[in-house]
Amino acid sequence: MTELAEPTAPLNKRQRQAAKIAEAASGPIGWMLLKILLLAIVDAIALYAAFVLFGQQEWLVLGLVVAVTVLVNYIYFSRKRIPAKYLTPGIIFLIIFQVFTLLYTGYIGFTNYGTGHNGTKDQAISSLLASAQERVEDSATYPVTVVEQFGTYGLLVTDPESGDALLGTAEQPLQEVDAEFEGDQAVAVDGWTTLPLAKVFTLSEELEQLSVPFSDDPNDGSLRAPDGQKGYLYVSTLEYDADADTITDTTTGAVYSDTGQGSFIAEDGAELLPGWQTTVGFDNFVRAVSDENIRGPLISVTIWTFVFALLSVATTFFLGLLLALVFNNTRMRFRNGYRIILILPYAFPAFLSALVWAGMMNESFGFINQVIFGGADIPWLTDPNLAKVSVLLVNLWLGFPYMFLVCMGALQGIPEDVNEAAVMDGANPWQVFRRIKLPLLLVTVAPLLISSFAFNFNNFNLIYMLTKGGPRFEDVSIPVGHTDILISMVYKVAFTGQSRDYGLASAFTILIFIVVATISIISFRKTKALEELN
Repeated sequence: MTELAEPTAPLNKRQRQAAKIAEAASGPIGWMLLKILLLAIVDAIALYAAFVLFGQQEWLVLGLVVAVTVLVNYIYFSRKRIPAKYLTPGIIFLIIFQVFTLLYTGYIGFTNYGTGHNGTKDQAISSLLASAQERVEDSATYPVTVVEQFGTYGLLVTDPESGDALLGTAEQPLQEVDAEFEGDQAVAVDGWTTLPLAKVFTLSEELEQLSVPFSDDPNDGSLRAPDGQKGYLYVSTLEYDADADTITDTTTGAVYSDTGQGSFIAEDGAELLPGWQTTVGFDNFVRAVSDENIRGPLISVTIWTFVFALLSVATTFFLGLLLALVFNNTRMRFRNGYRIILILPYAFPAFLSALVWAGMMNESFGFINQVIFGGADIPWLTDPNLAKVSVLLVNLWLGFPYMFLVCMGALQGIPEDVNEAAVMDGANPWQVFRRIKLPLLLVTVAPLLISSFAFNFNNFNLIYMLTKGGPRFEDVSIPVGHTDILISMVYKVAFTGQSRDYGLASAFTILIFIVVATISIISFRKTKALEELN
């Protein structure tokens, strides 16, 4: 007789955990090690970011970094969160590069962030006082030793009266420290590297800019040592009153007050710069439509942007459709070779093609003027009207292959028996195209036309590479031109010229987003009527 197997007792919680560990260890160890390595890299980056954020006292961002890091480790060390393991990287990148960028741009649009307003109020006050400093005539001479720590230069100063050692940097005022002395001069301090004179002589430019606050009160002045050996007291001709929140020019008696606009302004309108970043509400949007120097170019650029986007979509679509109809004829010989030739402009990088066209359209030595027109001086890119025509022609060259491919595929998707039925009913080729092929074609192509409009509405590469927005408008305060579109105008307001206004540029960006989103929503709703044909 065979013996019956005795039933085994159920495993307890500890035994189940041990079994899971053994099962995981018996699997592919390489993937486990790779996962641990990648998570270690992520944790190391997060730890470094946490130290930096802690030093900058960015508590909100620090909390987000810690929370996300903990969540990522929990997800990837868990055996159950399988969907989250695939979704987490995409969601994180989406939040960083899309959601955060959109929200931050929106925030900047309601601030005065730009040239002269890119720091905090304390930084602005320190900068103003430092820029107006003059050496005290009867200043004592302070023996100085230049020291360095992690790329930051500091001054190790010996007080000539008390003999105490003081250490300070451009950010930290002088504070008493324990130092090593040679004779009556402090020459070394723990945690800092004493620089030899040969090294100090090579840092003349850095030392001329180095100004160490004498105390926490900015009105006490600062210590400077241009030669790196002897320091002198410098006091600012501007005096800050923290109680009244004003700055007084001691040489003229002018008083500058904080008016809430991010800078100190006198009664006569004189402004002290740099100022600081602050929220200004809808001032940027109001200025865009009320300031004549901005409103005029903005209206012209907006009109041209719509004209450029609409004509670009229309011309590329109809040319692509025409060529697709021609080369969709099965009786044409070598049509595959012709198709390859037609899509060559689409194969080359757009920015490179725009640069080639810019050279060919050069008024003095371009190929078009010199070869095709026999040495004519046609201002393709310098005349306002011809420049716009040139932009449309080059964009037609770059865009029709895409429409050609799309229309070719859509036409081949139309059943042949539909065409045959129309012909048997007596329809001519034009009627077949207008009443059958085109409506069915638009079902597929309409969403692509909308996306093409949005792309050309923000086609920065073509404008910047071909004309750089020129020729420039005259008598305007912002550096924009006749062929600029809104996105290139935003770029110039934010990143070119002597005054860079990030707040105004972000306000323009918000307006662009609203316009494109509105047009896209309306257009997609209209295209639903075409779906009934399908």
